This record gives sequence, structure tokens and C-alpha cells, in this order.
Amino acid sequence: MSITQEQARNTASVLTEALPYIRKFHGSTVVVKYGGNAMVDEGLKNTFARDVVLMKLVGLDPIVVHGGGPQIGALLDKLNIPTRFVDGMRVTDAETMDVVEMVLGGLVNQEIVSMLNQHGGRAVGITGKDGDLLRARRLTLAQPAPELEAPEIIDIGHVGEIERVNSAVLNTLIQADFIPVIAPIGVGADGESYNINADLVAGRIARSLEAEKLILLTDTAGILDAEGNTLASLTIAEITALIDAGTIADGMLPKVRCACEALGDGVDSVQIIDGTVPHALLLEIFTDAGIGTKIARQADQRDGG
Repeated sequence: MSITQEQARNTASVLTEALPYIRKFHGSTVVVKYGGNAMVDEGLKNTFARDVVLMKLVGLDPIVVHGGGPQIGALLDKLNIPTRFVDGMRVTDAETMDVVEMVLGGLVNQEIVSMLNQHGGRAVGITGKDGDLLRARRLTLAQPAPELEAPEIIDIGHVGEIERVNSAVLNTLIQADFIPVIAPIGVGADGESYNINADLVAGRIARSLEAEKLILLTDTAGILDAEGNTLASLTIAEITALIDAGTIADGMLPKVRCACEALGDGVDSVQIIDGTVPHALLLEIFTDAGIGTKIARQADQRDGG
């Protein structure tokens, strides 16, 4: 099949634009949090898999951390297990934790691994329990209680926070040229399993490896201002001001907080991008304009890197 001269020029332009970024990020670790509609739409799932495999083939070291909230919710509904949320986190009793492990560590994780391998990758699926990758402890919430002198402590079950990351597990996989695919399940000192927010897992892994980039796929165009416009770049100080003003709220809060923590611990930049855009990863990493919102320690000129 032949192409027109205009199509050839466009293709050549895209490849030329990508070349400096391929050079810049060769050998760099990029942690990608994969979630939202990009995990549900069949077309987006396949473009995501091709993007990750291409990243690996041109010399980057991608690590995928995935969520799976909708899939967990669907199976809980089928099993008639009630779901309750506190501050956006699923209350996870022992029965719910069994479902979480089945869905995240089994169904979702292996589907992603299979997709990556079908597109020419060498992916390996693991949970935070494998190799003691994610050592966790039980997370408790403190909520104001006007009738009490001290805040009320709420136990939300098998929901965890990370104590440490065993980065040697990931370094071994990367050095063997594999793409790690991680389900956000941690293990406690007592051997108990814990359900951990996937954004927080991605952030901690990026920090432990001092990754070049942390990319969080969402269902929005990035961080929005008060008028609903996408903010192309932000600093930590600007993020703090937007939180104080109430512009950043709800589900975006854990994303920007883990982004700021990652930047403070050696990660070069964090991107929050719209996973519903086909080839969002490639557009962000390998084009001058990029997409979504780039968060950096200090102000810089926005580009695809």
C-alpha cells in the first residue's frame, strides 16, 4: 500500500520529533499507573499495550502499576457482598480482601500481562506480596468528632499503607529485560494481605527507584483550573495553592499528593494525563507539546519530556 507525499512528510515529522526524547530517556525508568477507562475500552487497552512495548523497545524501562476498582466492584455485586467507602477508600473486610486478591492479583494482572506479551513485550505479573515487594501496615483514618476531645479513629479493614519497597525485586526484573506489571497488594509483617491505593503504590515505587518519570493515567485531561481549563505545567508550590483554594479536590487529591512526594524523593517529573486519548503515553513522552499536566519541583518550559 503506497502513501502520499503529505502522509510521508507527516510520518517523518513525527519520527524526527520523537528522536531527541528517545535519546534523552534511553535507559530511564518510567513508572506508569494504569487505571480508569483505559483499562475498560478494548481499543484503548490495545493501544496502551503497544505504547508500553514500544517504550521498552526504544530503550526505556517501563513499570506498570494497575488499579481495578470497577472490576472489584462488579464481582462484589455478583457475590452480593456490600461495598462501603470512607474518604474514597473501600472498606475491606476479610471477605472483600479475598475478592480484591482474586481480581487484582489474578484476573486484571494476568490480562495486562497477556496483552503486553501479545504485542511483543516480555511482561511479568506480580503483586506486592511477591518477593516481599511491598511491606505494608494497616491504615487507620482519623476523622474529627466534635463530641469527643480527640479525633475518632476508624479502622477500614485490610486497607494498607506502605512501610517499604523492596526495589531489588524490580531491579532484577528490569535487568533481565522484563516489563514488571504490579498489582497493588501489600503484605504485613504478620503475613496478612492489604489493599493499597494504586496511585500511592506507583508513587512509592517511582521514589524507591528514583525513576525519571511517574505517569498517572486518569479519565480527565489533567489538572484543571477553576474555569475547567487544563493546566499544562505546575510546581509543588502552585499545587499547594490550588489545594488550599479548593480547586484540586476529591479523587485528584491522592494523585497530586503522591506526585509531590515523588518529586521530593528524586523523581524528575510527574505527568497526569488523560488515558482515554489513544496513545496517550507516546504523545506525552515523545512529543514537544505533550498532553495533560506536568508537575515539576520548579517552573520549567513545558515539553513532551
